[in-house]
Amino acid sequence: MEVAGCSGAGQAGPASKQSIREKIWAHLEASGLAEFPRPVHHRIPNFKGASHAAARLPDLPEFKMARTVKINPDAPQKNARFLTLEARKTLLVPTPRLRTGLFNQIVPPLGATKEILRKCATSQGVKDYSVPVGLDAKVKVDLVVVGSVAVSEKGWRIGKGEGYADMEYAMMVSMGAVTEDTPVVTIVHDCQVVDIPEELLGDHDLTVDYILTPTRTIKTNCKRLKPKGIIWQKISYEILGKIPILKNLRYREKQAGKDVTLQDEHPDFPNASIPAVLKETAKTENTRPHTGTSPTHVGHCSAGNDSLSAKSDVPGAFTTVYVGNLPAGTRVSELKSTLRELHVTPLRLNWQGAQHRAFLDYKDKVAAESAVSSLKGLSLGGCTLRVELAKNQRSKGQVEINRNPAPQGK
Repeated sequence: MEVAGCSGAGQAGPASKQSIREKIWAHLEASGLAEFPRPVHHRIPNFKGASHAAARLPDLPEFKMARTVKINPDAPQKNARFLTLEARKTLLVPTPRLRTGLFNQIVPPLGATKEILRKCATSQGVKDYSVPVGLDAKVKVDLVVVGSVAVSEKGWRIGKGEGYADMEYAMMVSMGAVTEDTPVVTIVHDCQVVDIPEELLGDHDLTVDYILTPTRTIKTNCKRLKPKGIIWQKISYEILGKIPILKNLRYREKQAGKDVTLQDEHPDFPNASIPAVLKETAKTENTRPHTGTSPTHVGHCSAGNDSLSAKSDVPGAFTTVYVGNLPAGTRVSELKSTLRELHVTPLRLNWQGAQHRAFLDYKDKVAAESAVSSLKGLSLGGCTLRVELAKNQRSKGQVEINRNPAPQGK
């Protein structure tokens, strides 16, 4: 493998994605090019000259025309985020590991100085000056900036191996935020521009249209098609459990009639095996004291055996999620079916259909926040649900909530 601009970084022998990553990471460290955070192994590597490489971004015609730019949150793209804010463009940054959603929009304070904008572009600034962007926000992304471990002049890209950039792009396609014509840019050191055998690429791999390095701007003229959306057959239950927003997108696509069969699903043998993430959920729920016999424990509404007795629960042991704006005529069974579909079945459900609301009790705040992420932007009967942690639970422990049951739905 030949490595442009870095003599000694490439070695002969069969290439794999991981072998290319290892060579790039090792070379950056050994040559003194690596920058904080270190070591750069298993990361999108930061490098000396990253700011200079990013300074080429404003010169791209596509950047000049863009209104909304999505940039990854890694260190080598910090200056790209600053330059986007300085140009008064809308900056979207993916949430770390997609744990709490897809995007955050960085919103600097009014009259922000360059110093404040630089702070907004840091990882801490992303936390302090961001607001979440939901799936129903109708976002149109005009330019995508991603990090890479390695990239070829043909536009073929290798990430750090966890698939988040590919997943983010596929999710943006699914929600209509990008099209096949949306340009993709990566910012790397010259030594990260390498030969990548095409046979290493999969149909889920994201390609790039521009490569920015400290010394060059490379237009790849890449002809390889970008991902056309989420390839559900490559998604496992484990990944689905780690990325709550995926559950929401999967539910939407299933409602639209698309095939959303997962990698480890067995449609011909529905009872053949239970995914580990669901086994763990069932195990957790079954260890709680209860009088009901149903394994799903969606209760506190008149649903036969599908209930959990509140009498045996420790007061304040739950974290509660509020679901509002339920359309008139919605049955409790519809909500329960949706919760199961998204794998966010609560320990207890308090149905108040007459007030167009319900309360969902989860074992802890982590489970509750995961449910909120999965249900955000969800529609039932044409109404977008209002979903949030019940009052005072965002910063406090449990609180007493007045939830007198209304007449039950069926």
